[in-house]
Amino acid sequence: MPENAFVQIVSEVRSFASHANDLEALQKFIVEIIPARLSYYNWTGFYMLDPNDPETLVLGPFRGAPTEHVRIPVHEGICGAAVAQNDTVIVDDVNADPRYLACSLETKSEIVVPVRANGVVVGEIDIDSHDLAAFSSADREFLEECADIVGGFIERSQLASSVAK
Repeated sequence: MPENAFVQIVSEVRSFASHANDLEALQKFIVEIIPARLSYYNWTGFYMLDPNDPETLVLGPFRGAPTEHVRIPVHEGICGAAVAQNDTVIVDDVNADPRYLACSLETKSEIVVPVRANGVVVGEIDIDSHDLAAFSSADREFLEECADIVGGFIERSQLASSVAK
């Protein structure tokens, strides 16, 4: 069942990205649609690198319980690991991973997917689940496709703003 949902969500995200006014609108759309369709996605959010401090991730739009982690150094946590490794990180049991920055006692597993623009990590999609080992290779592929759409949107926005100057 999730694979069909993945295809539908990606299609809707791609369509929304084609006419979104700005990055925040696209991110808000994504953090609303994903957990609404995928019940095991209990916290869905974006962290973006601070343009004034590229060693720090800043919380962007999210859906789920509030978090105290609104700024995360790129050398800390699973979110930092995804940036440092420039790769998706899946943790089946956050309580067994010393990198995990505890946000919620209910969180059992996490997936963090880098968002790249022009080949460089600019942020990430972070998903927490209340289920152990919630995320499969299909979730990874799905979220990497969503991250690619966001990265492409950022690239087009940067190109448009440089042409307008």
